[in-house]
Amino acid sequence: MPKNRWKMILRTGACAASVLLASTLAFAQTPRPVQQKERPKVSESISFANPHDLALAPKLAAREADWRIGPVVYQVMVDRFAPSRDLEAKRALYAAPRTLQPWSETPTRGKLLPEQGLWTHELDFWGGDLDSLASKLDYVKSLDVDVLYLGPIHDAFTNHKYDANDYFKVSPEYGTRDDVKKLAAGLHDKGMRLVLDGVLNHMGRNSPQFQDALKNPKSPYRDWYFIGPEYKMGYRGWWDIANLPDVKWETPAVQARLFGDPDSVIQGWLRDGVDGWRLDVAYDIGFKFLGDATQAAHRAKPGSLVLGEIYNYPEQWLGPMDGMLNITAGEVIYELVDGKVSGRQAASILERMVTDSDYEGLLRSWIVLDNHDRPRLVNRLPDQANRRMAQVLQFTLPGSPNLYYGVEVGLEGADDPMNRAPMDWSKANDSNPEFVWLRQLTRLRKEMRALRIGEFRRLDTETLLAFTRYTDKVGELAVVLVNPTDAPVSEFLSVRDSKLMNNEALKDVFTGYQTRLRAGLIRVEVPANTAMVLRPVLQDPSKEYTAYKRVQ
Repeated sequence: MPKNRWKMILRTGACAASVLLASTLAFAQTPRPVQQKERPKVSESISFANPHDLALAPKLAAREADWRIGPVVYQVMVDRFAPSRDLEAKRALYAAPRTLQPWSETPTRGKLLPEQGLWTHELDFWGGDLDSLASKLDYVKSLDVDVLYLGPIHDAFTNHKYDANDYFKVSPEYGTRDDVKKLAAGLHDKGMRLVLDGVLNHMGRNSPQFQDALKNPKSPYRDWYFIGPEYKMGYRGWWDIANLPDVKWETPAVQARLFGDPDSVIQGWLRDGVDGWRLDVAYDIGFKFLGDATQAAHRAKPGSLVLGEIYNYPEQWLGPMDGMLNITAGEVIYELVDGKVSGRQAASILERMVTDSDYEGLLRSWIVLDNHDRPRLVNRLPDQANRRMAQVLQFTLPGSPNLYYGVEVGLEGADDPMNRAPMDWSKANDSNPEFVWLRQLTRLRKEMRALRIGEFRRLDTETLLAFTRYTDKVGELAVVLVNPTDAPVSEFLSVRDSKLMNNEALKDVFTGYQTRLRAGLIRVEVPANTAMVLRPVLQDPSKEYTAYKRVQ
């Protein structure tokens, strides 16, 4: 190849390489667009809960979903709550030895009727029924009631119906089984529940089954009762009362009839729309059968309530059943406000009860201050300040307040039968201080989640009874202080809540009194014979600075 041709090729290649190098350098010098990483947006759903709260939250959610935990319970005696709307149509049902009393009449103790084994006051009626009760559901709802609990309604001879003849029928003075279904439906429409009183430990002497068993040694019902010459009456009665023969729960046929069969007493009424049972004298039925009956109720209606009348310490009774009447708490309250125990001692007893017992069971239990067996609150505590202290504790301790009809109007009555007076409707209005106070308590219960489902923590004091109810939210804290003495008390105490910020204000829901937190500690000034419920006063982090912006 000629030399000049090689020179030409080399020159051309060199030019091409120069162009390529230049363009490469030019490309390299051109700035590339920077790919920015997208910054995460601030999410309003960020949880600032600490590990303690994260562990507690599911438990609180489960409690909130369980209607049996923390409701306000309103107890009525059907015959005495609301006058019948058609009394003449059923007047014949009150034939002698029964009597029909005017609604304005007050019950009095009667005399013994030896042939019936009854007292005359057990046969005095006032004429209330399920229809008249149903007409008052708006009133019941206005009290922020969640559960309506009826005294016994089953077919029986007496006014109190603790002597059932037939568990499957409603006493005709009250109505029919269909009336119960309608009542349950009406309550459900208004967001309330219905609980019946099950008097299953004993029946009435006039029941067909017992009469047949007593007269006929070969009766199929003979083994339903305790019958034999070893008993002084020829049979065993509850507390040896002739009109109340004990039912023999040990007999398989009795178990099937009372709770075991799908159409049994307990299961059948639940399927009719009833939501639960309060079992009379449950301590007589015993742990095993209470557990069996509770399981049967849950089979018929999951989430139903079986609660027992128990006068014993709660600890071991809360396993077999869902809950109980917490008479222990009620007695501690009375001893405290009567000045018989100190606030410190009462707090110690209550704290031990909480730690010994199943807490969920305590929350499903009802705190009783008065009922058909006990003197009415206004008779038991004539002093208004003492009543206020007792009721604040009834509404703030773990469990549910069991309100006996008429407590909201200050209905009076000492022992049975005086404590079963007809409802005084003329006093159910805002001109009555008792009515205003009770509604304030029920509203407070609705507003304060911690009082319904919260945990319990005792606070150390010298004189006051003090405790908190708390949830996973710092703003829901309730600090309960009770001074049962006749002198003002100043105390310095730890609130024992890590999320409360320094200098936080705590305000009493009743009086507006405020105190401030210093490093988790407060000094409180509580007047004589006074109860307080303090709540934190929190700022809204979306509107102003607050130290709670990252603390829930």
